[in-house]
Amino acid sequence: MSDAIPAFHSRNAARQREAGLSNALQRLLLPVMASLVFLAVPLVSAEPVSPADLKALLARIKEKRAAAPQVQADFQEEKTVHMLNKPIASSGKMWFQSPNKFRREAKGNSPSITVSDGQHLWIYYPKFKSAEHYSLGKRSPLDAGIAAITASLNLENVEGTYHIAGTKEADGYQLQLTPRNPSMKRLLQSFSIRLNNELQVVRTEMLQPNGDRIITTYSNESRTPIPASTFEFTPPAGTDVTNPLGK
Repeated sequence: MSDAIPAFHSRNAARQREAGLSNALQRLLLPVMASLVFLAVPLVSAEPVSPADLKALLARIKEKRAAAPQVQADFQEEKTVHMLNKPIASSGKMWFQSPNKFRREAKGNSPSITVSDGQHLWIYYPKFKSAEHYSLGKRSPLDAGIAAITASLNLENVEGTYHIAGTKEADGYQLQLTPRNPSMKRLLQSFSIRLNNELQVVRTEMLQPNGDRIITTYSNESRTPIPASTFEFTPPAGTDVTNPLGK
């Protein structure tokens, strides 16, 4: 019996850590993905894209992004939560620098700033003067989740991370992505990427397994160089800093 008790506590602690990671991934990554991945809603009169044409389209997108590996844009976001009667609306601005740096500033009733320089991830809540810090590069599920996001952003080896189908619309293209990885399937059911004829993203829509949906529209897109300081974050004096997943 004495040997069984430590083993029980060890298994229980492992389950708690796994649950904590899952909650953190949903809370941290899905809003960022909605702002950065640029998802879309289906349109009518769509023609399926053949595998060969899809491969060529992905190559064109990669080439375009390689020429300008950064993007910034304003966004308007609406999240429909199955447990709430009304959608949650927010707006803000996002920045992305290939391969793995991003910043997302959300305004509204629940403002927040999410910043990653590829090694550290910060989420700052100005209303509460609190911040969460996450270390990256430890091969954790958090790293895997961010890698999945940046794969879709960069479209580097995206076929290895997602199943992809495409359609040609009158004014652009739509790519439907579904995750291959079981851990990502628990966070994301599907999302699509809508591109105009200039291969610019125009709108996003994300569907989670529980039925929650995030719709984001974009404006004022720019691919001018972004200062390195954009992806740096230092908590303001007096901020309560926590490390939810440990240092």
